Amino acid sequence: MNRIKFLREELHMTQQELADKLDGAKSTVAMYEKGDRKPSMEVLLKLSEIFDCSIDYILGKSDIRNPENIKNIPHANAGGLDTNGLDEEDLLELQRQIDYIKKMKNKK
Repeated sequence: MNRIKFLREELHMTQQELADKLDGAKSTVAMYEKGDRKPSMEVLLKLSEIFDCSIDYILGKSDIRNPENIKNIPHANAGGLDTNGLDEEDLLELQRQIDYIKKMKNKK
């Protein structure tokens, strides 16, 4: 579970501090981080709240931390763009395209 360690360290949190928030043991957190033990759904939900990210992100199944926040992209939704029917991946790609166009325009 490399993401658990990454997210914990990002918040400058020790394994013991995370264990306390999870009502668990430091050794359990260490096992999650090494991949020796898998967290239960209950623990994943707590981790998701602690780190403010999706369970899929924690599990490494997605590189999108908060899919629900993508729908609030200011550029993609500005000017009345019709984003209905687009999923999170589509909106992220749209934002990447917008950022690229802006970058290229600034080079001129």
